[in-house]
Amino acid sequence: MTDKHLVRFEPVGIEIEVAEDQTVLRAAAEQGIMLMHGCKEGQCAACKSFLLEGEDVEHDRYSTFALPDYEKDEGYTLLCRAHVYEDVVIELLNYDEEMIRSGLPIQQAVAEVVANDSVTHDMRHLVIKLLEPREIKFFPGQYLDFAVPGTEATRSFSMANTSCKDDGKLEFVIKVYPDGLFSQFLAAELKVGDRLDVTGPFGVFTLREGHDADLVFVGGGAGLAPILSLLRTISERGITRNATFFYGARRRRDLCFEAELKELEASIPGFRYIPALSEPTAECEWDGEVGLITDVVKRVKADLTGCDAYVCGPPPMVEAAMAMLTGAGVAETRIYYDKFTTTGDSDG
Repeated sequence: MTDKHLVRFEPVGIEIEVAEDQTVLRAAAEQGIMLMHGCKEGQCAACKSFLLEGEDVEHDRYSTFALPDYEKDEGYTLLCRAHVYEDVVIELLNYDEEMIRSGLPIQQAVAEVVANDSVTHDMRHLVIKLLEPREIKFFPGQYLDFAVPGTEATRSFSMANTSCKDDGKLEFVIKVYPDGLFSQFLAAELKVGDRLDVTGPFGVFTLREGHDADLVFVGGGAGLAPILSLLRTISERGITRNATFFYGARRRRDLCFEAELKELEASIPGFRYIPALSEPTAECEWDGEVGLITDVVKRVKADLTGCDAYVCGPPPMVEAAMAMLTGAGVAETRIYYDKFTTTGDSDG
């Protein structure tokens, strides 16, 4: 048994115990504290915080783009990679008081593959059924960690369904990368009936229902999954907030779930689905929006003052969208994002 140390988070005044072999982020999640984070791999900086008291902190491997050396020397830390070896006080730089105390218990589960189908040339629709336990409670927009068979690695994927399901089935939309450790296994080996080990839920990309502001969703690639979960939630719960979903793809072949999204557009009052192609060809026969999705948002909705915005996709798209949204009037505190980062042999 490893030693434990007290970690106090300011300015929220929350204290937890963290074992030396745990990261601060993982320990918080296990104790129902939902700290802001994204990749859990030390790449996105969403969990960057500041050490107010204490110095004996070590980090697992991380990207110096997320935490440059000079910031680390000043006392900044990445909670997803930080191990503490004494009592510390940490100032949270990015947190959501609505979510921070609302965490759900993390569970480990065994699941069986129900379906593994291609939905585009490089994305898969994976459906699993929980066997033990038969249910994991989660907030729509959250994700699970998948153990990669034959390795000690895990990969994170967002649920596309809502928490209203009672059949134990969970849906995922997963991009297949040429060297993806899990996605290549998914594309070439994983069959219906195979079993997978999953852990979760994680993530804070969830719908803030205490608000009545208009909603703007911006997505790309497999970032469709958590946004689809939120849109299905809006439909199932009869939430009456104007909402627009901007989805960026390169060509028509990169679009999926088009029929369902158009059905949602017809059934949800005040909802619009606006796909855009950045590299359409003559074969696409496309008469919709064209250009980078951030440019399309600016063209269609120049003034977003007062809106809540949800952004999910590859880091360059997320970063460009966040800059565009603040420029269009969205308050930084009302932009909720999930960067689908990748590692050298990862998926995202």
